[in-house]
Amino acid sequence: MRSVRTVVTVGALALAAAVLPTVLAPAAAQASRPVPPPPPVSEEQAEPTAPPAYTPTVYPEVPDAMIKTVAYGRHAHQRMDVSWVPGQGRRPGVFVLHGGWWSSGDKKSATAIARGYVAQGYTVFNVNYRLSGEATWPAQRDDVLAAIAAAKRYAARYSFDPENYAILGFSAGGHIAAAVGTYKNGLPGLKGVVGMSPVISPLTAFADGASEAVTHNGRKLRQAAIQLAGGCRPYGLCENIWASMEVPWQASRGDAPMLAIHSRGEFVPPLHSQLLQEQLRQVGVPMTVRVIPGARHSSALYGDAGVSKQVYAWIAGVLKPAAR
Repeated sequence: MRSVRTVVTVGALALAAAVLPTVLAPAAAQASRPVPPPPPVSEEQAEPTAPPAYTPTVYPEVPDAMIKTVAYGRHAHQRMDVSWVPGQGRRPGVFVLHGGWWSSGDKKSATAIARGYVAQGYTVFNVNYRLSGEATWPAQRDDVLAAIAAAKRYAARYSFDPENYAILGFSAGGHIAAAVGTYKNGLPGLKGVVGMSPVISPLTAFADGASEAVTHNGRKLRQAAIQLAGGCRPYGLCENIWASMEVPWQASRGDAPMLAIHSRGEFVPPLHSQLLQEQLRQVGVPMTVRVIPGARHSSALYGDAGVSKQVYAWIAGVLKPAAR
């Protein structure tokens, strides 16, 4: 198989040894190198003794906003809702990717979330993509790349600054967002990626889902990852597609900074993002992993105003002020 572009950590090697007996070639050339220690847990990652009070996020209406559904491909799911306020110059952009096990879900579920970013002054692209029952990986990543390319082509129409955008993905959408963020050696204009409960490591989901102690959602996630790979498990002829799905193995120096937020007790554990955090650290790209008490997942986790405010602040920090 073709080589993977990054060093694989001891944790990923152990996982690969468990589920990919013949796929250790990506790390073989690096086996003699000492593996750096994992990054220290930051204050942002430390878990309080009790969950904070839950305050729902409020998504205000934006009376002056324009909303248009745009096709970026021929398939019915290759559509995105573009929201912007005209007459305010080129604005930074936020691309929103819904979750749903890669096999379900729709941009409509993220309409209110998208509106929150319009209210913050961004041009927002709420993206649908082909689901795993319609096309196998990497179709989902390629769809988002095509949506970004379309947004850039018509940037003036949507008051969008094509050199200044971020991606926000939820659960399976977080996996796609991170895959776009680690595509090749970075995308021009992409300043940051946020994942809410992102399924960063399908191999981890596959391995964890085989445990007798796993929850129903853990088993479902394993099956969802298999379906994303076209119905095959990570062995033999299927090794390449699973390697491509494994975001930590795609890390490179030009990748965008990332933020990942998980609940401590949810079925997509923080380990997913910590695997990517370590790989990005080795190539000098910052990634923050925040762990919130409780078990809320994805948009339910984001729905806490305390969490969404953290995301708003992080995105504002990586995007440049709007061009006039």
